[in-house]
Amino acid sequence: MNYHTRHSSGFTLIEAMVAVSILALSIAGPLLGASRAIVLAQISRDQLISSYLAQEGIEYARAMRDDAYLNSYKNGGANISTAAWTDFISGANAWSITQCVSRLCTFDPSRLMGYGSTLSLNAYTPPAPLYLSNSIYTQQQLGSKTSFTRTIQFAAVSGTEESVISTVTWTFHNTPYTVTVIDHFTPWQ
Repeated sequence: MNYHTRHSSGFTLIEAMVAVSILALSIAGPLLGASRAIVLAQISRDQLISSYLAQEGIEYARAMRDDAYLNSYKNGGANISTAAWTDFISGANAWSITQCVSRLCTFDPSRLMGYGSTLSLNAYTPPAPLYLSNSIYTQQQLGSKTSFTRTIQFAAVSGTEESVISTVTWTFHNTPYTVTVIDHFTPWQ
């Protein structure tokens, strides 16, 4: 008996499945890498924004301290720096941080842009999201609501030094993130 093997020029089902699997893996790998790169770029963008927002909180508090000094300087007196520092720490004026010592506060930078007349911090009420309006992050419910929240807190280090802690939090893909900037203020000399 002479059996002849028949040769076919096509692929078997197993060969086709192996080829499709190799092709799928060669496409899926770069797509997964690109997807992960996009997510990491978005996280980096949010970290950069939150760093700026946290630093803005420090600068806002510094402006309040400076306003206390300028007000004391305008009023005159023998020891302007000490009077300004006392006003900043425990005064009843808008630039006082009394309500924010060992407690969380927020502020609205739109007050610096002519929408309000004084610098002031507000007692924190959980979570007050920031809104993006005209390239300004504000607590005014204008523009687009963001996932960022910002708090400022002061803690006495000594009689002539205050620690300022500005914290920005946000979530991205159900993962919480936090950026904190800490600075120390002293009276004007």
